[in-house]
Amino acid sequence: MSIMNWTKDETVAIITLTNGENRQNLVFSKTLNAMLDEIIADKTITALIITSDDAKNFSQGIDVTWIMGQLEKNDHQPVNDFINEMDNVFKKLLLYPVPVIAAINGHAFGNGSILTCACDFRFMRSDKGFFCFPEVNISIPFRWGMNAFVKKAIPIHLLSQMQLTGNRFTAPELEKNNIIVKACADQEDLMATTIAFAKTFQKKRSIFGEMKRRLYNDIIKVLDDDFMPPTGKITSLVMLD
Repeated sequence: MSIMNWTKDETVAIITLTNGENRQNLVFSKTLNAMLDEIIADKTITALIITSDDAKNFSQGIDVTWIMGQLEKNDHQPVNDFINEMDNVFKKLLLYPVPVIAAINGHAFGNGSILTCACDFRFMRSDKGFFCFPEVNISIPFRWGMNAFVKKAIPIHLLSQMQLTGNRFTAPELEKNNIIVKACADQEDLMATTIAFAKTFQKKRSIFGEMKRRLYNDIIKVLDDDFMPPTGKITSLVMLD
């Protein structure tokens, strides 16, 4: 079963997550990584949108059931590989030489919200879905690299509130705090507005990519330092007592 696909609207690529809650595991990260490479190989692409076709969810974050299943078998390697693959996704999005825009169509929790923060811009529908970092409630701390690039999308005073309370936020609240570009009325408005915004970009990849490389240089260094060793037990993604 396909868990995501991509289509083109003129020169705009649209990745659509197609696996319900779109829980993130090793298959998810590998598939998204490969798809990002495939899209950017198309030289006609001038912008990328990431969204979901689920009626309720953008992405509910990491697949905790899968991770716990691996750890119960004392099989840490697949989880290490997942962490590194997602870091590759985040780094790739941060350095992608065309604008990356999240069209948040429903709940974005945990790593789902974090994924949108790796994008350059965010839009979200107002009539459905919440944005939330529930890690404090499920005893999973943010990794250093995640914190580094989430700060580019969310002011630190509000990020502190989000992380330490685990509270849910609506699209109008996010728009008020400039975390998203616009809170859209419904799904139709979300996609129409996001695609129209994406089509305003006709930048040269060379300058766009270099601007992002310099802008996010410090973040990339943190991501590289936070990279998991090839083998060994998990040290940077743990469920605390």
